[in-house]
Formats: sequence, C-alpha cells, structure tokens
Amino acid sequence: MKKTGMLNRDIASVLARMGHTDTLIIADCGLPIPDEIMTIDLSIKLGTPDFLSVLESVADDMTIEKMALAEEIKTSNLALHSKLKTDYAGIPTTYLSHENLKRETSNAKAVIRTGETTPFANVILKSGVIF
Repeated sequence: MKKTGMLNRDIASVLARMGHTDTLIIADCGLPIPDEIMTIDLSIKLGTPDFLSVLESVADDMTIEKMALAEEIKTSNLALHSKLKTDYAGIPTTYLSHENLKRETSNAKAVIRTGETTPFANVILKSGVIF
C-alpha cells in the first residue's frame, strides 16, 4: 500500500500516464462529460468532496504548467476565483468561456468529478514536465 501522495488508484494511474501538455480536468458535479472520456467520479453527496480539496491533492502530485478557468468564474464565483488566484498564483492562468471549457473536456486525459455545487468550479490543468 502507498504511504504518501495520491492514494486514489484511478487518479494516481492517470497522473502516472500524463505527459507534457496533456490535460486533466477537475469538475463540479454538474459539468457535462462526454461518455468516451475517462471519468473518475468522487462525488458522494452535494458538496462532498469539495473542489478545492481535490485540486489541492492533485496539485501536490502533479506538475502543472498552466490552468484554465471559465471566464464566468470572475463574476459568478468570486470567492473561489480569489482563492485560486491566491493559492495558485505561481501557475499561469488563462480564461475561456464556459461553453469552450465544456468543449475542451473531449481533449482531456480524464475528468475528476467532485461533489462541488458552486458555479463554474471547473479547472483544466495542463501538465508540465519535471525536468
């Protein structure tokens, strides 16, 4: 049994298979996910687990080159946007419309679905390289 790092076997497996520029999405419980995209559904009930807890655990184990958020988070989820800008200030952030973010799910290595219920709590994480 693993002692440290990501304990969820499905997430650990995806992270181990990611290469430079591959993307992983952490999503709220409402984001539509195409059937053909690997989905790791962590949702237990509304709000559990929350988006930030999952992002923090993934970020501890993943080299993140860039992240993308929905433009709408700036006005519709100020608290989450502020927390992301503070906690992940060293990671370049881009914005795209929520519609385009939903389209990008079809290019992701996987989507991790949380129980998050606040608006626009979705992020596309672009994998960096460790050297």
